[in-house]
Amino acid sequence: MKKIVLVIMDGIGFGKKDAGDAVFNAYTPTLDLLLEKYPFVSLKAHGEAVGLPSDDDMGNSEVGHNALGCGQIYSQGAKLVNESIATGRMFESPVWKDMIDAGTVHFIGLLSDGNVHSNISHLIDMLKQTKKDGVKRTRVHILLDGRDVPTQSADLYIDMLEKALKELNDDTYDGRIASGGGRMKVTMDRYQANWDMVKQGWETHVEGIGKQFNTALEAIKAYRSEKPDIIDQDLPPFVIAKDGKPVGTIDDGDSVILFNFRGDRAIEISMAFDNKDFNAFKKNKNPKVKYAGMLQYDGDLQLPHNFLVAPPHITNTLSELLVKNNISQYAVSETQKYGHVTYFWNGNRSGKTSEELETFEEIPSDTVSFDERPWMKSAQVADAVIKATESGKYGFIRCNFPNGDMVGHTGSMQATLIAVESVDLALSRIAKAIESNPDYLLIITADHGNADDMLEKGAAKTAHSLNKVPFIVCDTKYFLKDKDFGLANVAPTIAKIMGMSAPDCWLEAIC
Repeated sequence: MKKIVLVIMDGIGFGKKDAGDAVFNAYTPTLDLLLEKYPFVSLKAHGEAVGLPSDDDMGNSEVGHNALGCGQIYSQGAKLVNESIATGRMFESPVWKDMIDAGTVHFIGLLSDGNVHSNISHLIDMLKQTKKDGVKRTRVHILLDGRDVPTQSADLYIDMLEKALKELNDDTYDGRIASGGGRMKVTMDRYQANWDMVKQGWETHVEGIGKQFNTALEAIKAYRSEKPDIIDQDLPPFVIAKDGKPVGTIDDGDSVILFNFRGDRAIEISMAFDNKDFNAFKKNKNPKVKYAGMLQYDGDLQLPHNFLVAPPHITNTLSELLVKNNISQYAVSETQKYGHVTYFWNGNRSGKTSEELETFEEIPSDTVSFDERPWMKSAQVADAVIKATESGKYGFIRCNFPNGDMVGHTGSMQATLIAVESVDLALSRIAKAIESNPDYLLIITADHGNADDMLEKGAAKTAHSLNKVPFIVCDTKYFLKDKDFGLANVAPTIAKIMGMSAPDCWLEAIC
């Protein structure tokens, strides 16, 4: 049986080879050589290929790793929510009916139509439904994007929301924006890397502590006047107040709905609301509220306990197949993408398929801005992979290098070039180690594009791209078919190379 090392270069796709393509413009002798020497194809990593509504929807690391790890295409994120709203199932659910029976219904989430974490249309649909259902008072706590959408587009989405609220408001209904801040400043931390972000979100949304403004538009205009080039994701928190008092603190008897559908950056704020023994930070105020997420963000932890739309139940994963064939696995990344090579890879399960056969290793990420240390923990991840191959213990090794994605999101071209080059250097070390270990075959791919598309109309672009990603098999004896493949074709290919019979529900192998 051939053993495999799968390297996932997060956010590194095939761009247009123009000024905004940091992958093309970076010094990548290893990647260039592997593409020249070995068979490769380009894979779709967005839209319908990963279960999203249309090919206008950019992929992301969560759906990408779901697809890579299960060999199938499941309805994901926005598509799941779209279906639930269109059929009315969401508003007929017991959770929805319970949530609207409250003093005030609060909505917290990312205010954009990026379709990666959320979609403003879902929020507006829910606000409209609250009025139909007789709710008298709603408050919205907005997290500003500038990452999956243009860098300074917050005013567009605030205007859309304000217009929707204006149409709803009358003598029977009072809906307002209550607080907000940039997604990388408040609330939306992930993998418990920076609890201070969540604490500041709690203080802003729940306690109403923060710099006060009359409107959300006034807040962002004030912050931009202080720093004109600030990206929406980095805007400081703000509280909307009237006569010096916050218009929408979260109090006993209220309900709170987190309208993000993506899980990674929803888990910590959900823990703060849901977990009775929560102690990650001290709360000055801890109101008794009902809380629900758009989805259940972690099925094994049952977090949150209440949710509006059931997540896809992913079965027949590659990990399950490997365990069935008694093959040991090793998965490693640093904190920022550790959950992707474990939880998302295993079909939205935080636990292991087999404690005996699966080994997971997390390398703690730095807690500084990624453009300050764009190499991140690439050297340490490479060290771990090389050590795992030298042990000979594992039949399947997978790793994720987050650099292209996390640094690409900062919008810094200089830093992103270094990020890509850091991944290339790590890749050279892994490739060299495998050359001296014929038991292993190196396969290289990515979960979506990002660093390959860093400019939009001359300005920094921080969102994912719609570009295809590489799939390289580092052995000339393999022939790769020339078809319109996507990420879900990777697992069947790995199974075929390893001599395993794939489940009938899987897609076609690439080789």
